[in-house]
Amino acid sequence: METASPTLSRKAQIDQTATALFRRRGYAATSMRELAAALGIEAGSIYSHIRSKEEILHRICFRLADEFMAGWRNATADASAPVATQLRRAIESHVRVLIHHVDASAVFMHEWRHLSEPAHGEFLQLRHGYEVGFRELIARGVAAGELHTPDPAFAALTLLASLAWLPSWYRPDGKLGAEQIAERLADQLLGGLAN
Repeated sequence: METASPTLSRKAQIDQTATALFRRRGYAATSMRELAAALGIEAGSIYSHIRSKEEILHRICFRLADEFMAGWRNATADASAPVATQLRRAIESHVRVLIHHVDASAVFMHEWRHLSEPAHGEFLQLRHGYEVGFRELIARGVAAGELHTPDPAFAALTLLASLAWLPSWYRPDGKLGAEQIAERLADQLLGGLAN
């Protein structure tokens, strides 16, 4: 594993290295000793920068949640835009967050379960609100005759589940760039809802 960049603050180096370890090994299987070794520091000295491993997980999960929500707000800010346009923007924004933070996205998607209360409950509320946003947008599209689905809730979950696999297969050095992937996924997903 590469050592964290020396231009980052120590806390940012810890977050970056922990994110890569959590993605590769899983949160539960990653020890603070391993994290310290990957950073090239003594295990005990890591606690002068962070309180706990969960503090890192909390930062990763909530930072990404903030980015997803900011993208959602931006995508749906123009309420006069056709619903299909807003949905396209929301899908593309979601894809950009996943691609620009591949390791953190994988951790966000799978390791949030290790958050303790109250963070666990807060995270679930944020996730639920995000899903509801997609569901309501799709329902508005159906009502406006722009989209077609017998079940907007199922369509929203299918859409988000389809995108959740992106961190598993995306490669920065792959054939398609981030914008091309965002566009193609939006085309594919919206094509299934086209009226």
